[in-house]
Amino acid sequence: MPAPGPADPSDVRREPDLSGACIAVPETRELDVFSALLERRGAQVLRCPLIAIRDAPDPGPVLDWLQGFADGACDDLVLLTGEGLRRLLACAQRHDAALHAGVVARLAQVRKIARGPKPGRALREIGLRSDIEAAAPTTAGVIQTLATLDLRGRRVGVQLYGSEPNWPLRDALQQAGAVVLPVSPYVYADASDVDAVVALIDAMDDGRVQAIAFTSMAQVERLYRVAADGAREATLTRGLARSIVAAVGPVVADALAARGVAVHAMPADDYFMKPLMRALGAALPR
Repeated sequence: MPAPGPADPSDVRREPDLSGACIAVPETRELDVFSALLERRGAQVLRCPLIAIRDAPDPGPVLDWLQGFADGACDDLVLLTGEGLRRLLACAQRHDAALHAGVVARLAQVRKIARGPKPGRALREIGLRSDIEAAAPTTAGVIQTLATLDLRGRRVGVQLYGSEPNWPLRDALQQAGAVVLPVSPYVYADASDVDAVVALIDAMDDGRVQAIAFTSMAQVERLYRVAADGAREATLTRGLARSIVAAVGPVVADALAARGVAVHAMPADDYFMKPLMRALGAALPR
């Protein structure tokens, strides 16, 4: 599959005209922000949040990890998502202001390895920066970057995303001689009801939706799960083939490619909503 993106890279620097395009938005956390970006440029938006992000149902293990972190349990911290860091800090704040202060103080001291720009943005919100950014904003990119470091005997905290254990990353750390200390501060849950997701699949299939913009791997997984449960796999495959498909970054693009879906638009290196909107606009037919 060719690399996703517009034929003319200069197009992504211009504000697109999205008039006449109906774009499906499965985003949840920044649904209003992303929808407004598209609507201000003339698009009609079909809102169908597929995934809700919720705090870990049992805060006990998260609080135990936070207390250990504040007490110096980690030498390094791998941050896979900005959402995860924000959830960790919010959990500490709700439990104990002193714990929150201790976590922030320790964050300033440990070596922080960020999977991509989003953890870096979350760090800047508390006046900090990542020390190392992964070669690519993927698990493979994190592993490649960690391979350049001497991790023997290092205690490495790993902020996971959702309930995904990320064994490839944890195995790579253990093979490098590190002690791995994982934490899962949030989980994914279903958002829109099944009927709304089925309606989205049908709208892509019959051409009422011209494009869909995915912002997380979990959205892709839920869409396919609903299609499988309702025996609509063929309808979904056909609908996605008829649509301009956009992905916010390589992790999402890889999840789509693994299912045989062609990705037509993806930001070149800045994996946020506005660059996604521009890349999508460049990929839509004039």
